[in-house]
Formats: sequence, C-alpha cells, structure tokens
Amino acid sequence: MSASAEVFRLIDDGQEVSLAAEVRDGRVLIDPDSLKSGLGWELKPEGLCKDAACVPVRDREALVPSAEDAGVDLAAFASALGRPLALDPAARVAALGVAAGERAAQLWTLEAPDFELPDLDGQLHRLSQHRGKKVLLVAYASW
Repeated sequence: MSASAEVFRLIDDGQEVSLAAEVRDGRVLIDPDSLKSGLGWELKPEGLCKDAACVPVRDREALVPSAEDAGVDLAAFASALGRPLALDPAARVAALGVAAGERAAQLWTLEAPDFELPDLDGQLHRLSQHRGKKVLLVAYASW
C-alpha cells in the first residue's frame, strides 16, 4: 500500500472494524495486513483464506488491481465471498452483509436471531428470554 492509506471503517457482522485503506478512483483498496488483522482473511495463491477455509478467486486482477501496492479491492472482496456490500468511499465507511447462503440456513431453522429492545418503560428484553413461548412483535416505521 502507498503512504496515502488512511483509516476506513467497516461494519462486519455487527462489529465495527478499522482498516488501513486507500480510496482510489472510487475503489477502496484495503491493506492486505489490515485485511488479515481486521477481518481474518488473507489472500493466498489458492484464494481468499480464513483459518483453514479458502475461497477460490476467479478474477484475481479485480481483487488486486495493482501489483505494485497489492491493495485488495473491497467490492471485489465482498463479491468473491458472495456478501452484499453497502459502500460510501467518500465517507470512508462500508457495511458488509451476510452471505445469502448463511441467511438461507438461518431461515431454514425457523428461529429468529436474538436481539434486545426496550419496552415502553425502558426495560430491556431479549428475544431469547422468551424462547418456547408465543411472542407477538409489532414493528412500525414512519416512512
């Protein structure tokens, strides 16, 4: 990476991660060391690897557009993993979504993910506190 790499905020699985990245021509290039330390992924000859699992990369040039600085393109990274990406390069922030296969597996269990919300009195309640019971959730949005 070049000396112009700055902090880029990425939300991955609900956790905010700060990565060293450079924004160039509308593309976000993540420092490979930062990709490993922040997200646990590493670019190897066999593909993108996290621990012992590797995902083959068909278009390596899209993933690493310049051999000189070896920055990993964030959009190509998300695409290679099959994960949706919401990206604002100007604000230096992005959100990496869950892969469709993972969402489908969660839906298949018919079990809602756990979350915590306050009631009208401000007392917090977790969905997991009510497992095995019938629960009515009412959602409202002003838009």
